Amino acid sequence: MKILSQNSQGLQKLYNRHLYAHKKHVDEKVRRIIEDVRINGDEALIKYTKKYDKAKLKIKQLKVIENEISGSFQNITSDFIAALKAITHNVSLFYKKQNHKPCRVRDDDGVLLKENIHPLEAVGIYVPAGTAPLVSTVYMTVIPAKEAGVKRIVIVTPPDKNGQINPYILAVANLLKVNEIYKVGGAQAIAALAFGTKTIPRVDKIIGPGNMFVTEAKRQLFGFVDIDMLAGPSELVIIANRHSNPNYIIADLEGQLEHAGGLAVLVTTSRQIIKQIRKKVNKGYIIYAKNIEEAVDIVNRIAPEHVQILTNNPESIAKKIRNAGAIFLGPYSPTALGDYAAGPSHVLPTMGSARFFSGLGLSDFMKKSHIISYSKRALEKIKDPIERIATIEGLTKHSESINARFSATLPNG
Repeated sequence: MKILSQNSQGLQKLYNRHLYAHKKHVDEKVRRIIEDVRINGDEALIKYTKKYDKAKLKIKQLKVIENEISGSFQNITSDFIAALKAITHNVSLFYKKQNHKPCRVRDDDGVLLKENIHPLEAVGIYVPAGTAPLVSTVYMTVIPAKEAGVKRIVIVTPPDKNGQINPYILAVANLLKVNEIYKVGGAQAIAALAFGTKTIPRVDKIIGPGNMFVTEAKRQLFGFVDIDMLAGPSELVIIANRHSNPNYIIADLEGQLEHAGGLAVLVTTSRQIIKQIRKKVNKGYIIYAKNIEEAVDIVNRIAPEHVQILTNNPESIAKKIRNAGAIFLGPYSPTALGDYAAGPSHVLPTMGSARFFSGLGLSDFMKKSHIISYSKRALEKIKDPIERIATIEGLTKHSESINARFSATLPNG
């Protein structure tokens, strides 16, 4: 691991890392794919699936059919089903406890203000399957969508060279009652979900992680469709001190580095820990902090996806961390627990975006409408302030629309 000093250029780059700082070359490529799908629809999907996934499909084969779903269970064992049920129970339990109740304001003058909250009607979920089929992404996204009340859930995932979808992805989707699945990946899948094609009806929001092309497509199509976040490679920062178990640190850092392009950082107040860890892990960074307060400041500036606190009394440290997608407390809460089974979704902000993005929640699958109702008495009390502001803005017809409610003159006819 490489040691970064407090004022080093390397640490500053870590603080200021950005998803697109070194990937501008993908912008135009993704833009061309999006435009092609917008104009040519399914034909473009077939072309790019052959080009990038090496799978020769016909348009009618883009949608996974019932026989393919049922066939996926041939090699699924009962112990996998049992494991899945245990995990999905945890995820469902967490999201059942999230409450999003509408606010309500009423006063004696006849003012009523409130919110109507509705689930999104259609959500598209991208499930990566290129370098590794992320089976866990299926339940980590579908379950909160269902708990929020989304009626139409669509999964897109790239096929293998034989035009097949990973059987575990199909089986999990089926067990969660998602049967609208399409064999398409990459930027072309995001474009199809955003615009719609003859085969794939468009959705309202796109959820899920992906490679740089998928993420760039989400960025370019935001506005045509909503997105969850712009996520880059996975990240882990571990806070450790002299009480931390070095074997746990090594195991967790190495697990993190299984992710392609993953970021692994150790922030520690112990020089002894540095000596024990430095040559045991091949990649990543070590940052020495004079004390826990400085360690916390470093973590908040990095704003990583995952933070593990492997010190004694981790709860007190966690209270000071403002910028992190998920925080794991103590020696028996490794990041892998959150990746697979703890409950909260593993769809989390990366690349410093934990400063303003949050992990996937029920609110990501909902929209709100404001309800406004005033009595004549309440409107009369506020009409003069409205007229004052409207006059400053030069929008006099706005104030006239208020005053019309108090005019004795009736319109002609």
